[in-house]
Amino acid sequence: MADKAQLQEAIKTQGEVVRKLKSEKASKEQIDEEVAKLLQLKAQLGGDEGKHVFVLKTAKGTRDYNPKQMAIREKVFSIIISCFKRHGAETIDTPVFELKETLTGKYGEDSKLIYDLKDQGGELLSLRYDLTVPFARYLALNKITNIKRYHIAKVYRRDNPAMTRGRYREFYQCDFDIAGQYDAMIPDAECLKIVYEILNELDLGDFRIKVNDRRILDGMFAVCGVPDEKFRTICSTVDKLDKMAWEDVKKEMVNEKGLSEDVADRIGEYVSMQGGQDLAERLLQDPKLSQNKQAFAGLTDMKLLFSYLELFQVTDKTSSEKVRTTETQVLVASAQKNLLEERLKLTSELWNAGIKAEVLYKKNPKLLSQLQHCEETGIPLVAILGEQELKDGVVKLRNVASREEVDVPRADLVDEIKKRTL
Repeated sequence: MADKAQLQEAIKTQGEVVRKLKSEKASKEQIDEEVAKLLQLKAQLGGDEGKHVFVLKTAKGTRDYNPKQMAIREKVFSIIISCFKRHGAETIDTPVFELKETLTGKYGEDSKLIYDLKDQGGELLSLRYDLTVPFARYLALNKITNIKRYHIAKVYRRDNPAMTRGRYREFYQCDFDIAGQYDAMIPDAECLKIVYEILNELDLGDFRIKVNDRRILDGMFAVCGVPDEKFRTICSTVDKLDKMAWEDVKKEMVNEKGLSEDVADRIGEYVSMQGGQDLAERLLQDPKLSQNKQAFAGLTDMKLLFSYLELFQVTDKTSSEKVRTTETQVLVASAQKNLLEERLKLTSELWNAGIKAEVLYKKNPKLLSQLQHCEETGIPLVAILGEQELKDGVVKLRNVASREEVDVPRADLVDEIKKRTL
């Protein structure tokens, strides 16, 4: 054991670490961790400095809620519960812990995030990870085939918390489920209506609701050339598009998951698309995707879903139109490498003709990156140059919204752009 002088010096040094973190306004987690180290050192020292040492902090990944925060939570819950009841839902409750065997294997890779409890009375137990598996157990145990229920309760995940970004180990879930066999997309449309009503009433500003059909995703993977055994792992990577840029997602698929770059690029073409019923209709016309049985069935149901949403008046709150900060009419792009000079020449021609044009400042940008730039900034047209287009004396003009492409003689390009952007 270190002598008293060494411990006192260590306590002094650790105290400086804590003070520095506080002055730099570090996260509560970082400060708490260093404070715990300081208190442990003081406990080792003994004497008056080591007496009655208590670590006054919440457990990692948890937090306290003060009266003001509780008032806000109660108001939010009141709005949510009122909406659930308006739609005819009953409520249930289930134990905070389940038999470990009930939860094990239900969450795939996330099973490692389940909190296991010590053996109590001969049963192996785990804290619930979500409210869905307990609900399924409840249905099976009580032989219930049809129910519309809501459940608001805490769940627990043994995750690495990022509390500054609202990620905790203990948090509430508000679940609404319609269990049973019904005609396609009618219950689904009501669930989306409920989400729409709640977000509107909470007055959180603009929001976007994303819907998914696994059949469409699986069909897309199939036509893009993803091997069957990689469907689930590639799916988990695609799910990260909410948090990561496409280039990072692609890098993970290729470098970590072993997918070929060509297949990843084909996936990128699809996942960059956004829309509602218009997108479902467009994809139903896709020559490859429409021939896949799974994708066709999923897209047909998706089109039906959007027709019901229209009847439920679940529509865009504001225009789909992007707020544009520039007036660029066309991006000059290339489909192959080593065409920078040709892109610059065409851009100059368009500028001289009074066309508002842009070009990406890269020698060999990928076509997908160029198209995504247009999607993000609202540029309506892309003038695409390739080796074949240069030989034929044409430019491929692409409508960003509809993805329609036509070959336009280079001499007619200015007039065509003006006609399309009036």
